[in-house]
Amino acid sequence: MTHTLPKLPYAYDALEPHIDKETMEIHHTKHHQAYINNLNGALEKHPELKDKDLQDIVANIDNVPADIKVAVQNNGGGHLNHSLFWETLTPNSKLLDNEVTKAITETFGSFDDFKAKISAAAATRFGSGWGWLVLNKNKELEVISTPNQDNPIMQSYTPLLGIDVWEHAYYLKYQNRRPEYIENWFNVINWEKVNELYLNNK
Repeated sequence: MTHTLPKLPYAYDALEPHIDKETMEIHHTKHHQAYINNLNGALEKHPELKDKDLQDIVANIDNVPADIKVAVQNNGGGHLNHSLFWETLTPNSKLLDNEVTKAITETFGSFDDFKAKISAAAATRFGSGWGWLVLNKNKELEVISTPNQDNPIMQSYTPLLGIDVWEHAYYLKYQNRRPEYIENWFNVINWEKVNELYLNNK
């Protein structure tokens, strides 16, 4: 199986003014495509992996052959991370009263407390990485962050919502103002998709 770039469910300018058109287009067609190209190149070296589910491969990253392990970790993780990122963004964001938002309130005390926690996780991630809302092994919500393109499934978490805090995700519009980018990200979260992922995995 050759991995391909997923189409966005909205136009590149649909998330403006929160995330600008130029960033979205470069992020999707250049950065995400590069992860896919590098992943396909790595997997060609081990045909026995080509038809396996990418989530299974990445979840068992320590079992990946040593000569391609780092490439699969970085590029397979990058492909999974970005595919989820696009799906959990929408120009029609509404904070819904649904199962996942109720669970967020129960877990973190209030939605504002959750917002502060995931914002801090994303803002304080040194260098490049991600902030995440995940389910742990006990099907409980947690906020974590991961470095580089590591995906939470590498640590036995199930990702529900992630924010990319690599500089390429925000630098054209926000320069070094990562907290401002994070604040604006809350205006484009697709809570219907996050709820769907929560219900499918809890």
